[in-house]
Parts: sequence; C-alpha cells; structure tokens
Amino acid sequence: MTFRIATIADIHHGAPSHTKRGDTALSLMADFAAWANAEAPDLVLDLGDRISDIDETTDLRLEAEVAEAFKAVNAPIHHVNGNHDRDHLTTAQNEKILGQSLGNDVLDCGDWQIVLWRADPKISRGTDRIGFDLPEPDLLWLSRTMQAAEKPTLVVSHVPVSGHGQTGNYYFERNPGVSRYPQSDRARQALSQARVPVVCLSGHVHWNTVTTVDGITHLTQQSLTESFTTQGAPAAAWGMIELSDTLHWQVFGADPFEARITPKPGRWTPALMPF
Repeated sequence: MTFRIATIADIHHGAPSHTKRGDTALSLMADFAAWANAEAPDLVLDLGDRISDIDETTDLRLEAEVAEAFKAVNAPIHHVNGNHDRDHLTTAQNEKILGQSLGNDVLDCGDWQIVLWRADPKISRGTDRIGFDLPEPDLLWLSRTMQAAEKPTLVVSHVPVSGHGQTGNYYFERNPGVSRYPQSDRARQALSQARVPVVCLSGHVHWNTVTTVDGITHLTQQSLTESFTTQGAPAAAWGMIELSDTLHWQVFGADPFEARITPKPGRWTPALMPF
C-alpha cells in the first residue's frame, strides 16, 4: 500500500529580504492548501522556518498567520520548528500557536514509519561563533530510535545532517557552518545504527538535493518563497512523497525536481585508508 505525504518547507512568511519573497507566502499557502486538498495525501509535513523572524511580538503574529493558513488543509499536519521559528520564540510558544506538541515522535505509516526528529534548531550568536548546537538529548533519542527501528524509516528534520557541499548556494556557499549541525557526523553515526532502509528529508538550505552517505539517502526540499534559483520569482515549491517499495519524491512549482529511491538496509564498506 502506498502512503502519500505532502511536504512544504521554509515558508518564510514576512517582509521580503535578500532572495526570500516572504510577501508572497500567504497567497502561496492558499495555493498549497487547494492543491493538497485536491491531492488528498495521508498527511502533510511542514519542515519549519514558517516565518522570517523580527522580534517576539512580530513573530507571534507571523506564526499565527501561518497557522491560520494551514487550517485550510484537510489532511493531518505535522510541524517541525526551523531556526527562524526559534530565534525569538520558545518551543512552547510555537506549540501553543500550532496546537500540537513539537517533541520528537514516531508515526506509524503502515509499511513505513516517519521519525519526526525535532532537534532544537535555534542558532546561537556568541562573540566567537554563530551556528547550531545539536542538543545531546536529541542525538541520543535519534540513536535509540534508529536502533529500535523495525521497518523502513523516513527521518524528518529541519536541518540536514548529510554534510553535503554548498557550492552555488546563495546563503551557505560562504557560510557552510550555518547549513548544518557541528555534530552532523555523530547524527549520521546514529542513523547508521538502523538495520532497516533509511531516507532523510530536511529543509533549511533552500534548494532541492539528493545526497547519499553510507548507503542512506538525504533529501532537501526547496523553500516555498525562495528565489535565488528562480531569477527573482518565488519558487512556489511544495512536494509529494509516495512511500511503497520505493520512495518517490516530486517537487512542484518553478523549481521542479523528482527522484525515485529504492533504499536498502545495508551500509557501505568502510573507506580505505590514505594511499
């Protein structure tokens, strides 16, 4: 049986900035809701960064406007926080607005399971460093969940952990450290503990990519309102994932993308030493 998941990432509702067309977010959300209701997926995944943050008062209003837009979607919706959702707001404030827990969770999807790895994506801004810091409890939860997995697993997070290159990325080519957790290698080790097929899905980096590391496929989906790949117009990107014997992922809009993956449970042979 095929399980169908509609996906949307990095809505960035708010004033336009750099290449983010946040001024188009709510109208595009209405289009997404109409599309999702016509497609009737089993559930919807929101990969985080619903807003472009300003301050607590403004962010509370922006998040509430996005939450209201999601109410037009008929399917069950599962949200993940992004770093912009956490700059000025707590996880509890996001939970109150969205009306659901934003803790780590596992969803049973028949032949597959979805691991909602909601590791805290708040960016720290110190005097000597700007970036993420993966909380140890979130890493341990992922490790234990992967060890216990008994069916093919889709791991969903805001921040990707593949460590894939950022050459050509408007935001991250010259700022690669802010595209990933500094503990990404440990997260990949946790993923490798699974004895079942694993695929990872993330947002954050504002482009469509497929990267395979140690036999695990990592996907990142384009932002709803990003324009650096679409010559100034919003990408209007959303996707559909179909889980069966394979994983079929299709991204629609002005930056279309498609991939079909047959994940395998085995991992790769360890790399050869320098020669």
